[in-house]
Amino acid sequence: MEEHGVVPDVVDVAPASTAEIHYGSIKVQQGNVLTPTQVKDPPTTVNWPTEPGALYTIVMTDPDAPSRKDPKFREWHHWIVGNIPGTDIAKGVVLSEYIGAGPPQGTGLHRYVFLIYKQPAAVEFKVPKLTNTSTNGRPKFKVRSFAADHGLRSAVAGNFFQAEWDDYVPKLYAQFK
Repeated sequence: MEEHGVVPDVVDVAPASTAEIHYGSIKVQQGNVLTPTQVKDPPTTVNWPTEPGALYTIVMTDPDAPSRKDPKFREWHHWIVGNIPGTDIAKGVVLSEYIGAGPPQGTGLHRYVFLIYKQPAAVEFKVPKLTNTSTNGRPKFKVRSFAADHGLRSAVAGNFFQAEWDDYVPKLYAQFK
């Protein structure tokens, strides 16, 4: 994460553990390049070290909106699920439905960062719930502020991939209302 500037652009310290994330047979590997077409649907596998009875929050964010050279919308969040028992994301509370990578054409590679936070207890989140057709509140998101506002300490696990525009992106944009 340091090599690709995730530290300090998104977090102050890299998480101690690497989250295992797969999109079908495609594995996210600390900055590998994937296409928006490959990541259009939520990951099929997300695992990280857990503690018995603990709850977790996962956030996926893009610090490079609209581009890495001009990140005036840093960060743009793509997915937030909280109160996850262990790694069972399906049993968590979806705060922002998943939106895949959608970097604008000509803006180069964007970093898509997954961060997992251990919660001190169940959290009543102070954010509106968003569908995958809504972009409200997604730009200028700050994962540091979100974590602090909800009593979350440093991320316990993380991973990221990079992506740039492909011909799926216009289809993604068409879903926004």
